[in-house]
Amino acid sequence: MFDKKKKADQEPEEKKDELPVEETEEQQPVPETPDDGALDVEAAEAAEAPEDDPLKAAQAQAEEYLNLAQRVQADFENYRRRTKATRAEAYEDGAREFIKQLLPVVDNLERAVAQESGDETLMTGVKLVYKQLMETLEKRGVTVIDRPGEKFDPSLENAVMQGTAEEGEPGTVCAVLQKGFKMGDYVLRHAMVKVVAE
Repeated sequence: MFDKKKKADQEPEEKKDELPVEETEEQQPVPETPDDGALDVEAAEAAEAPEDDPLKAAQAQAEEYLNLAQRVQADFENYRRRTKATRAEAYEDGAREFIKQLLPVVDNLERAVAQESGDETLMTGVKLVYKQLMETLEKRGVTVIDRPGEKFDPSLENAVMQGTAEEGEPGTVCAVLQKGFKMGDYVLRHAMVKVVAE
């Protein structure tokens, strides 16, 4: 009997011994976690880090596009200037070629005006046409090369005949056989002249 009581007394002790073991398992140390503030800072840094590179890349690409646009605009301005200059030059070339085609008409009208005719009305009409044509050419910048008595200039005149000392000073134009014309500094047609020999 005494043994049974002893056993009964011992059983609760064993159970008592078991309880602290369970408590120690529950009381194992839990790893520390950072507080909420630290988590927020880390999250913000993590969020900013990947966005920083795309932002710089986008800014670099925007600068590249801006530089490209500026280069294209500069190229276009240069092209526009070149085109304008080429167009103006082509226009002047066309005008010069057209006026060259008119010069024989001017020559024929001069011959007609120089002829005497009994029909005064006809001569008046021819003179008016010749005058109007010469005024139109003058407005376009065309001037006549007609320099009798002046020093021969090979850039303006072609010497086709040689004159004598009695006709003028040596090296001067003594007669203009066909008038020349120039437009600005461009010679449309050299004058055909007779030059006194030197």
